[in-house]
Amino acid sequence: MVARRKVAVVGVALSDCGRVDDATPYALHAQAARRALADAGLDRSLVDGFASAGLGTLAPVEVAEYLGLRPTWVDSTSVGGSTWEVMAAHAADAIAAGHARAVLLVYGSTARADVRAGRRTGTLSFGTRGPMQFEVPYGHTLIAKYAMAARRHMIEYGTTIEQLAEVAVQARANAALNPEAMFRTPITVDEVLSGPMIADPFTKLHCCVRSDGGAAVLLVAEEYVRDCRTSPVWVLGSGESVSHAAMSEWPDFTVSPAAVSGRLAFERAGVRPSEIEIAEIYDAFTYMTLVTLEDLGFCGKGEGGAFVEKGRLRVEGGDLPVNTDGGGLSAQHPGMRGLFLLVEAVRQLRGECGERQVRRGDGTPPRLAVASGTGGWFCSSGTVVLGVG
Repeated sequence: MVARRKVAVVGVALSDCGRVDDATPYALHAQAARRALADAGLDRSLVDGFASAGLGTLAPVEVAEYLGLRPTWVDSTSVGGSTWEVMAAHAADAIAAGHARAVLLVYGSTARADVRAGRRTGTLSFGTRGPMQFEVPYGHTLIAKYAMAARRHMIEYGTTIEQLAEVAVQARANAALNPEAMFRTPITVDEVLSGPMIADPFTKLHCCVRSDGGAAVLLVAEEYVRDCRTSPVWVLGSGESVSHAAMSEWPDFTVSPAAVSGRLAFERAGVRPSEIEIAEIYDAFTYMTLVTLEDLGFCGKGEGGAFVEKGRLRVEGGDLPVNTDGGGLSAQHPGMRGLFLLVEAVRQLRGECGERQVRRGDGTPPRLAVASGTGGWFCSSGTVVLGVG
């Protein structure tokens, strides 16, 4: 039996993001993959594990072939936006057990360009088969499900629309520090509230942007760290959880599956939420950020509204900087955005984020981060705790 090895993230990268009208999703996968390998300073011949979802009939097979890889360990787990945190957990387990030495996670999407070119329409529903057939006739669009959950939290705990708007305002403030963010102009609570209604209570700025883009993350066994050009960011612990498919089977609209995945990740990492210095949280809608903060244990249940007030989530002066690149609400959101959370967390821990870099009191970069992805309509969650030193 092979002794369990430590696992580190040694390469991260984004492809061109935002408005990319002249690339295919395969090209964005390849661009991100090449950049992540270059970031690590490793040759692709070392990669024997590959994870991908969302592209092609046989996602990991087709994309691996496009990249010229012949992996002996693969993962095509597809659970929406949390896919990449779940895949990172699986990859870390495989490497630790000796089933792989280096695993590459890659994603790419032209979601925005495809809509503009008429190759697809907006995603209003995930289909009418299975348990969803009982909800679709009643107009349960994807965004309506999130909106309904947000309204339940407002009724249950007195959370206000202004507090939800603060999530968007602070995400934009962080995006203003990120030259690669899609939208950087500061916004106010009043501007969020006065925007066009999309699904009550969400106006336009409560909702994520639609962009093109890709990302890649390379994880390796500890013995390969010395060959890398970057400092390692260690995978300390992870957790995953699923909740429901039909909204009628969701026991409590105010509790996401991050309540389980977060607890598991922190327990396995041996750290407390209070020790985390930055959080990268899936934010397709403002309510996702707020309820995930509660469920990860950064505040009590029902206290998320008060927690996000007074600039707590900002890079500049925030108690817990959240979505330091601007998140899906302002930076980029090409679909299953969970891999972008891992990229940003690693860059922050390595101190590579320029103007948006979070720093401790002594001027050094943070040492502990959490990335938590959400999939479907709060159907799944994956949480990963990362650390340096």
